[in-house]
Amino acid sequence: MQDQSLTKWLTILFLILGLSIGTMLVPAMIERGIGFGAAVAGLVIIAASIILIRRYVLKQRRVIKSEGGIKDESKVGFVVDTFQDLVGQLKEKEKELEGLRASAEEKADSIEAYNENILRSVPSGVVSIDNEMRIKSINQAAERILGVDSAEIIEKEFGDIFKEPLTSLIKEERTVARVEYAYDTNDGRHIWLGITTSQLKNAADEKIGLIFVFTDLTDIKALQAQVELKHRLSQLGEMSAGISHELRNSMSVIAGYAKLLGRKVDTSAQPTVDSITTEISNMDKIISELLAFAKPSVLSKEHVDLNSLLESTAEYVIANYSAVRVSVNAAEPVAVQADEVLLRQAFANLLQNAVEAMPDGGSIEIALNKFHSCAQISIRDNGDGIPENIIQKIFLPFYTTKEQGIGFGLALVQKIIVSHGGTIEVSSGQGEGTAFRIVLPLND
Repeated sequence: MQDQSLTKWLTILFLILGLSIGTMLVPAMIERGIGFGAAVAGLVIIAASIILIRRYVLKQRRVIKSEGGIKDESKVGFVVDTFQDLVGQLKEKEKELEGLRASAEEKADSIEAYNENILRSVPSGVVSIDNEMRIKSINQAAERILGVDSAEIIEKEFGDIFKEPLTSLIKEERTVARVEYAYDTNDGRHIWLGITTSQLKNAADEKIGLIFVFTDLTDIKALQAQVELKHRLSQLGEMSAGISHELRNSMSVIAGYAKLLGRKVDTSAQPTVDSITTEISNMDKIISELLAFAKPSVLSKEHVDLNSLLESTAEYVIANYSAVRVSVNAAEPVAVQADEVLLRQAFANLLQNAVEAMPDGGSIEIALNKFHSCAQISIRDNGDGIPENIIQKIFLPFYTTKEQGIGFGLALVQKIIVSHGGTIEVSSGQGEGTAFRIVLPLND
């Protein structure tokens, strides 16, 4: 027992001595500018101390054996074996911890990949922005809807990539839920977005940015326009049928009296009788156009090449206007299944309005392209434009700002486009010209 106690105390003494010498020697040598030598000296002293301790322990074991201290030797062996078992258990625990760490990393990677798959698969667009208004992520739906490429916009300033009204929503950090906005994309499309914004927070409930979620409502808006127009036409048809019947009865009587009067009056009064007859004829024409407008369109669809249709219609309309220039820009051939006669009538009305908006001459730009499953046509003039207070009324029947006309031109254009499953929108400003945007479904 005394030998074991002595061994223990000598071991502790040598360890303390080695560490003390190394601790004192290393700083001293570092102060003299020989840091590497100090490190080597410290390691040598510690190593020497351990060697001396080991030699002493072995010597004590031999002494114990020579003196027949088998019982004490077994105790020393038990301590050594216990120490080795403890080291083995620690190594096993280390392996378990390493396995748990690898499992946790794999689980985190799996959750991250799963979340990315969710964002990639949802039909709504999702854009995340940090507190400095830099774009941090954008899913595939957002790329498709907004016409951008994630590789080109990640880490860019939101305001440098997107336009109004999206930039105002983000800069003002307004939280909105399902608000509808019109938006012109970077690739030239005019779309409707249903937008929701919210704060992006971390696990500590701290704001780290904004989430911008939106849905493309363009198709829904088109369906709403079609339903609204059909409802309006149905009401107009019911009303016009009754009114036209009563008016034509009275007009027939007036026309009959005018003929009788024309046979009895002298030559000087004949122009007055002729004027009455002419006005009756004009009224009958208006009633016929009203009835035709209210009647549902019966389409005779065929393969229509929009490129050649637009070019030929433009040539026909501006044939007598030398001061007006027309350019048709189409990157590729675009064809639709449509009623060619009705489409020609719609384009001719739009081009005629553009020409009349530029009495002193100007230019008309026609752009044609296709995006996904739609053909897009833009007809833009550089005339005086349409005042803001009347732009919402231009598609209403009987509404016109012309001295000659009954206000059926644009109403008929809208009816033709909507009956083909398309949409038509207008943007204009006083002195800024006018642009009509038409979207038609492509061939299946």
